[in-house]
Amino acid sequence: MMHLVIADSELEMIPDEIRNHPSVRMGHNRILDSSLHHSAMEKIPDGRRRGRPDIVHITLLIASESILNREGKLRIYIHTRNNEVIYIKPETRIIKNYNRFKGLMHQLFEHGKVPPKGEKLMEIKKEDLDTLIKKLPGKKILFSEEGKRKEIREVMERDAVCIIGGFPHGDFISPVHEMVDEIISIYHEPLPSWTVAMEAIACYENKFISPIP
Repeated sequence: MMHLVIADSELEMIPDEIRNHPSVRMGHNRILDSSLHHSAMEKIPDGRRRGRPDIVHITLLIASESILNREGKLRIYIHTRNNEVIYIKPETRIIKNYNRFKGLMHQLFEHGKVPPKGEKLMEIKKEDLDTLIKKLPGKKILFSEEGKRKEIREVMERDAVCIIGGFPHGDFISPVHEMVDEIISIYHEPLPSWTVAMEAIACYENKFISPIP
């Protein structure tokens, strides 16, 4: 089983300190988005890297539609900058429309699960990254441009926890370097989260999922 952790993701509700800013229109969707709330975000700490739900959205779309997930061999977790963890059932179909996805995330933060009634497909819990990683079985592999250059195949094991950043630039907020077995870099330039996820998933498929006869 491969566990994919999108860590320190810049996914959050609009902070209280900027809710009254003129650029923040408080409608039904209250997810912080730098493309909409850029001027207001200059007033909050780390404002230049926050408000990036698009990173989570694209990465989730790629991972959830993968062969690995369809084969039942992938589990996906979203860890946020505010130390929340979103647990996602493998059969969850991620909404492709970005605005509707943000609406779904708002609902998740508000109710703690989606859908609010009936069997939950996503659930959010207050939990730090260390707690999450410790309970996931397998070799802990961190993908970072600061890591040692290696091919993914060299380090991938049948039980693996692959950790990638859910932020646009900079380093992890959580002390994740202390939580893992190996830190690797797979390219000589920074890559977006969804590309790293795609490469890790494809490697696992090629190494452990039997090819079509």
